[in-house]
Amino acid sequence: MWDDAFPSFLIGLREGLEAGLIVSILVATLVRAEARSRLPQVWTGVLAAIAVAMSFGAVLTFTAASMPQTAQEAFGGTLSVIAVAFVTAMVFWMRRSARNLSSELKQKVTGALAMGSGMLVLTSFLAVGREGLETALFLWTTAQAAGESAGPLTGAAIGLVLAAGLCWGLYRRVLKINLTKFFTATGVVLVVIAAGVLGYGLRDLQEGGVLPGRTAYAVDLAGSIDAGSWYSTLVQGVFNLMPTMTWLQVVAYVGYLVVVMTLFVRGVRATAPKPKPEPAERPAAEEPAGPRSRTGRRPAWVVPVAVVAVPAVIAALVVALGRPKPAGDQTVAVSETDCGKGFTAPTPGRQTFRMHNTGRQASEVYLVDPSTNAVYGEIEGLAPGTTRDLVATVAGGTYAWRCVPASGKAVTSKPVTVRGGGAAKPVTPVSEQDLAGPLKAYKAYVGHGLDTLVGQTGTLRRDIEGGHLDKARTDWLTAHRTYASLGAAYGTFEDFDKKIDGRADGLPGGEHDKDFTGFLRLEYGLWHGQSAKELTGPARQLDTDAAGLRKAFPSQDFDPGDLPLRAHEILENTLQFELTGDTDEGSGTNLATADANLTGTRELLTVLEPLLTSRSPRLLPTVDADIDRVHKLLDAAHDGGHWTPVEKLPAAGRQRLDGATGQLLEDLAPVPDLLEIRKSA
Repeated sequence: MWDDAFPSFLIGLREGLEAGLIVSILVATLVRAEARSRLPQVWTGVLAAIAVAMSFGAVLTFTAASMPQTAQEAFGGTLSVIAVAFVTAMVFWMRRSARNLSSELKQKVTGALAMGSGMLVLTSFLAVGREGLETALFLWTTAQAAGESAGPLTGAAIGLVLAAGLCWGLYRRVLKINLTKFFTATGVVLVVIAAGVLGYGLRDLQEGGVLPGRTAYAVDLAGSIDAGSWYSTLVQGVFNLMPTMTWLQVVAYVGYLVVVMTLFVRGVRATAPKPKPEPAERPAAEEPAGPRSRTGRRPAWVVPVAVVAVPAVIAALVVALGRPKPAGDQTVAVSETDCGKGFTAPTPGRQTFRMHNTGRQASEVYLVDPSTNAVYGEIEGLAPGTTRDLVATVAGGTYAWRCVPASGKAVTSKPVTVRGGGAAKPVTPVSEQDLAGPLKAYKAYVGHGLDTLVGQTGTLRRDIEGGHLDKARTDWLTAHRTYASLGAAYGTFEDFDKKIDGRADGLPGGEHDKDFTGFLRLEYGLWHGQSAKELTGPARQLDTDAAGLRKAFPSQDFDPGDLPLRAHEILENTLQFELTGDTDEGSGTNLATADANLTGTRELLTVLEPLLTSRSPRLLPTVDADIDRVHKLLDAAHDGGHWTPVEKLPAAGRQRLDGATGQLLEDLAPVPDLLEIRKSA
């Protein structure tokens, strides 16, 4: 966790020390001016600054959480860039102002004393508020980069506590610290950290679609660096340098670091001007002649409570107004007879609709443009009598509800027109007709693959019948890879898949069970010393089953909706079974099977490319880069015909492979939703 905590620890220590020094100077000035009775006004201003900073942090957190994913990326990236600007300005400001900070603050305090309590509160608020807002913004950006890690908050808390202790020691003259050297050293480190935050922020803007070049990688070390190692984690956490970085990130990181560090170091080396002599302290403002009458005195707790409550209330209002709001107070009915009842035209923006199933069947419901059938939001499996929220962004246009009961016809409500601007991104619906072309192309690919498979299983059978078990091991792997590359058709193969590639798990006799057949049965025998006589029966059975599948496949029912589902499911199974070694029966070739699964996934995406590109232009370039990365890692795990068994992979290599496959799965996740066949009216 320290790798995530260090940047926040440093910003907490530095900003806390700056704010603490300012408060110490304010307090010391009042004490020397014999105006101790005015100290509560300073602490009230400090409390107000803290309240504003915390409220600002809450607004950032809850506002971002209510945004769509791409908007969150853009929002976070923008604030990261702003945070870098603030931190850069802060570093240079403190380098320039540290020497004269005390005299300037004393002048402000003595002036405020003469102008009344309100000015003293305002002076301390403004003096501390800057550091508070900078801290909140920088901590928010580092917390975003760290994900769910508690490191940033922990580091900041430690830094602030340490800063408070140092300030107390300096005030009491127990400690002596060369503040010029401290702020110079921490300034150098913060410039380096800010360069990383800038790179991270620009990457977020690319992910959010604000900036181009999302897949234009300048550095891609995912195949050679262990992202989970301590040194990699440290570099990523402290400097926000990732194994994979785009050209924009690299250019911005290097450019910022060179320019800002040069200016900072040059400024440090320059001869510092001599501090101006401090003006003579003014006498404290006269205290009131006597206390107010009991009836006119304001309770002492009113102002401190107000300075905390007001920012909190404002923040709560901002969060509440920024969250998706119900479209009026309407609840929209879902059923065959009442579809869309209660729906009135909402205002443009992100809305939450309360969908209540008033019918007797479970139902799907879609918010659509009735003229194009484009889908803006959906709920699946809404049970009778239940209510669920549907969140969607609406802009100017025409909208209607489409209710699709579990059995029966789809019903479309009366359309409403939304006036105004804005932008909304619907999903263009896919019909069975749209998938007919890709399905035909993929069935041709599978048919050709089955022709090849039958020839290869015949060769494998003859190897075993002739007692050539060494050759059989080689030909077994060739045939098994061919079958593994047909992954999107497994659901169509019906019982043939269990016969051809079924596992021994769950069988009473395990590997020795009579119902254990197919490739894995032969693998067990070939790599566990069974004789050709023992393996001849399973080899003939596999050859027969492969031929039976080839004959049956043209007449088997291939659901077109399976194509987009399989794009994700093939590699889910790969991660679950192949990359864990769960299906290894002795050959140690799970990675070869994973490679074949990857080939099958790429073929499937090729036939789906026209539909995906028109709906999500950036998806396939990202997925292609992911597939290349996984292929590269798999290629590094074999030499000629020999594959490294999963359990013998170095821990770092296994983590990289799992991580790259997980990223590929994450990027493939939208495919089923984008290409789901939705029933129309």
